[in-house]
Amino acid sequence: MSEKILLIVGAGPGISLNTARKFGKEGFKVALISRSMESLQKHVNELKNEGIATEGFTGDASSEESLKAAIDLVIKAYGKIDVLLYNAAAGTPGKPTTLNADQLVHDFKISVAGALVSVQAVIPHMENGTILLTGGGLALYPYADYASLAIGKAGIRNLAYSLQQELSPKGIYVGTLTIKGFVQEGTYFSAENIANAFYSMYVNRTETEVEFEEK
Repeated sequence: MSEKILLIVGAGPGISLNTARKFGKEGFKVALISRSMESLQKHVNELKNEGIATEGFTGDASSEESLKAAIDLVIKAYGKIDVLLYNAAAGTPGKPTTLNADQLVHDFKISVAGALVSVQAVIPHMENGTILLTGGGLALYPYADYASLAIGKAGIRNLAYSLQQELSPKGIYVGTLTIKGFVQEGTYFSAENIANAFYSMYVNRTETEVEFEEK
């Protein structure tokens, strides 16, 4: 059986790193995309030191051209993608009336449009693949001080449902994990627990939306 490839767009120290670690320990090779080569190299080195085959690629989720170019390099390196995790998000702090349209559009590009670009780039190279999108409770319960981020999370949730309707007949599973709390180590909402939830979604391939909340 050929090795499986996990691609994470929006690689960072929390959810992304822990999800890379979880899938890596399950035998996946990992490709990380982030804007910062410095932080990328740090995460790549950390995972490699744990015995996980990892490579980093620079790409900006707010730029369709940059993101496509990075994913093209991933495809050239691995030939396929089995799992895509889109974990990039942006939210200019402030109540709706304090935001200007340019800020909102820029944040939306990272939170939602980048996910669409990533999905469109990987699906020709997927067979029975999995697309995972990081959602948030703000999609269901908006908070005025985080209006831009809330709009982005509502968008990614909506995108997940429409993608699942389109792609499930083609054998591709799409799921969003709606995290109904703040990611914090040492709590139920630890990045490690969230990574385990993403892996369960990959294994089960059933629910379009999993609400991650402490019962």
